[in-house]
Amino acid sequence: MRGQPRHVHPTAPLARRALLPGDPGRALLLAQALTSEPRMFNHNRGLWGYTGAGPDGEPLTIMSHGLGGPCAAIVLEELCDLGLEVAVRIGSCGSLSPGLRLGDLVAATSVICADGTSRALGAGEALEPDAALTAELVARADHSGPVVTTDLFYDPDPDRPSDWRAAGALAVEMEAAALLAVAARRGVRVACLLMVSDDGPGRGERLAGEPLERAALRLGRAALEALLPSPG
Repeated sequence: MRGQPRHVHPTAPLARRALLPGDPGRALLLAQALTSEPRMFNHNRGLWGYTGAGPDGEPLTIMSHGLGGPCAAIVLEELCDLGLEVAVRIGSCGSLSPGLRLGDLVAATSVICADGTSRALGAGEALEPDAALTAELVARADHSGPVVTTDLFYDPDPDRPSDWRAAGALAVEMEAAALLAVAARRGVRVACLLMVSDDGPGRGERLAGEPLERAALRLGRAALEALLPSPG
């Protein structure tokens, strides 16, 4: 342990298990929906986090990690310092496949590293999430397969999505590779479940309002189910 975290300032205990959305508003929504008696775990730097009791009565932390790999990596490093053992990244993604519909859930079976953070942490072309946790997510998702992590939300290169499709990616997002690279370094179990919030680079169809909230709740519930102990 490297001493007191600099960015995460705990005001409640950290659970050994966590859901990691990027959006602090989504963290609040899911904490209210999925836990009982949630207490604010962190509010420093706008990275809202909450710890409450999950449906099995055991503690669950829902902690936002911000936008982009560098911020996500900082948050996970500091959660590891505080004792985190297992987590699911739950976020939105853009579709790269015509078979994906808005609101669908995609379990990442591998993550193509097209970002700078994971590469700076020693990743190669792709990273694998925790196998057992991924299997639980695949059972609850609408689709499963490789996804790609990028640094750019507004990418000026119109050819890049075609390259990602050629590499087999179903969807694109911005944090999973960084989180998996930190997980590999720190020896924690991390997997990734994504919600399709837009129909891909350069198209323009997006979830918003109530449909987005419904999809986010479905995403959080599916990921939580994957973290819960198996019956019996």
